[in-house]
Amino acid sequence: MAAAWFNKLADPTTATAVSAGTEPGTRVHPEVVAAMREVGIDLADVVPRRLTDDLATGVSLLVTMGCGESCPVMPGVERDDWPLDDPKGLPIERVREIRDDVERRVRRLLSERRWDV
Repeated sequence: MAAAWFNKLADPTTATAVSAGTEPGTRVHPEVVAAMREVGIDLADVVPRRLTDDLATGVSLLVTMGCGESCPVMPGVERDDWPLDDPKGLPIERVREIRDDVERRVRRLLSERRWDV
C-alpha cells in the first residue's frame, strides 16, 4: 500500500518507491487489493518481491512496516519504521483504516522531504 500511495502522490522526477518484504507472499492479499481498488489503485497484478541487498542499493530511505528490531539492517540507509498492523485476513473495515493511515504517513513523508507534486 505504501509504495502504491507513494508512487501515485510523489513527484516522479524526485523520488519513486519500490515495494519489497523480508518474507513476501505470492500475491497481494485480496483484502488489500479490494481496499486499494476503492481509491483507484489496482494492485491485483502486483507480484510481491523479496527485499535484497541488491534491491536496496542506492536507496535513500527504507520504510519498514512495524518490524521493529527484526527489520533488516542496510548499512548507510536511513530507516523509518511505521508500526502498522498486517492487513492479512483482517475485515475490510480495518484494512480501510490501515490504508488511510498509510496514505497520511506517505503524504507527510512526501511533504517533509519535498518529494510531493
